[in-house]
Amino acid sequence: MAEPDDPVGRIILSDACVAEGAEWLARAEPRFAEALARTGPLPLRRNPDGFGQLLSAIVSQQVSVASARAIRARLEDAGMTSQAAIAHVDEDHLRSLGLSRQKARYAKALAGAGIDFDALRTAPTPEVVRTLTEVKGIGVWTAEIFAMFSLGRADVFAPGDLALQEGARVLFDLPERPKERALREMAEAWSPWRSVAARALWAYYHVAKNREGIA
Repeated sequence: MAEPDDPVGRIILSDACVAEGAEWLARAEPRFAEALARTGPLPLRRNPDGFGQLLSAIVSQQVSVASARAIRARLEDAGMTSQAAIAHVDEDHLRSLGLSRQKARYAKALAGAGIDFDALRTAPTPEVVRTLTEVKGIGVWTAEIFAMFSLGRADVFAPGDLALQEGARVLFDLPERPKERALREMAEAWSPWRSVAARALWAYYHVAKNREGIA
């Protein structure tokens, strides 16, 4: 595990890292052992960690997977996926490629933010979240997901995620879906493997949804 003074903590690099975290969770919390027995091995889910990944997150906001994929393809075909490219065009050009007025504004804000993505790799997770959420259009959920899957942080959770909330409700037999603050507090018990706990809850949510018809 990470040293006590390590500001980054453990990085998830492989399926073996995820399996190690899953074993820890199963020992620490019987409900996770139950969930993992139903889900099987959890996915690695590692993404790139640069500008393009955050641009993709902005594109994907509040649209279907198919629509987001189509818009990303148009941006790629036009060479509009890098910080430099976005910085050198106006919002109208981005809108012509399928972005809404708001998302074009967000894309320009991201390009102009001057984020040092190399520095994020060694920054403490709270600093990563602060840096990213200073950019208009990037919220805490997006920042935490970026830290979890693009930076590979093992001890990050995204309690604002509705599927995580519902997964926790079903797995822990809660009377109602926990709110973001309550789930964040609940997840403290799953440190230092909160990112793996998130993977387990997502996987369990899908299993339960398919079995019980959860909305």
